[in-house]
Amino acid sequence: MVLTLANWKGLIVAWRLPLRAGLPPLLGQALALAAKDLRAELRAREISSLVLVFALLVMVIFNFTLDLQRPELKPVATAMLWVAVTLAAVLGLGHVFAREGDQGSMDGLLLCPVERPAIYLGKFLATLALTLAMEAAVLPVFTIFTNQSGFQPGVVAALALGTVGFVAVGTLFAAISSNARVRELLLPILLFPVVTPVLIAGGEATQRALAGEPWSALATPLGMLVAFDVVFLALCPLLFEYVVEEAGS
Repeated sequence: MVLTLANWKGLIVAWRLPLRAGLPPLLGQALALAAKDLRAELRAREISSLVLVFALLVMVIFNFTLDLQRPELKPVATAMLWVAVTLAAVLGLGHVFAREGDQGSMDGLLLCPVERPAIYLGKFLATLALTLAMEAAVLPVFTIFTNQSGFQPGVVAALALGTVGFVAVGTLFAAISSNARVRELLLPILLFPVVTPVLIAGGEATQRALAGEPWSALATPLGMLVAFDVVFLALCPLLFEYVVEEAGS
């Protein structure tokens, strides 16, 4: 186990932040850990830049393969958007716990006076912020390629709710697969069967929004996304404690 000075500073900040900000300990610790990961990513800009480039490449391939501005192919635009976003998100999720594993600091993080669910929530919040930023950068390109506004409220709501559920489950499975030799292959195999409802509901809501249907038509798929988010945001932090205990045993 390697504990550097930066690791210890991060642990101290995660412990003291709730007292300074008057936040509940779990939330304060999660925000501190998320801020630590975001600062590290903003300094290096390795994973975020690769994820964005990958998402853009997927959209470019779709655009050159299919003329998405043709009326009969407009429904394919929904598939292009979700394929680009989900594949890029999986690429980012594969590195959620990679930094701790490479530096040997995961054991130090588990030994610090931080609740296990706070570690999960911190990773979740940091990954969610980076994924949403990637989507915000992708939507203008989607608008140009398809001649359909990607910033419609229904599209944004579907992407945001779908991303929350996708990242919630993905963060847990990233912890499960972090010690595997083939974690880049194991993660999508574990993840996609579970998040299939997110992809179905999110794609349906996006397609209806792009077609100009009213909010009443989006109520069912968006409601499914909200239900998925609530269930797994309540379940995954509890399961994370058993995952890290099993990984450490």
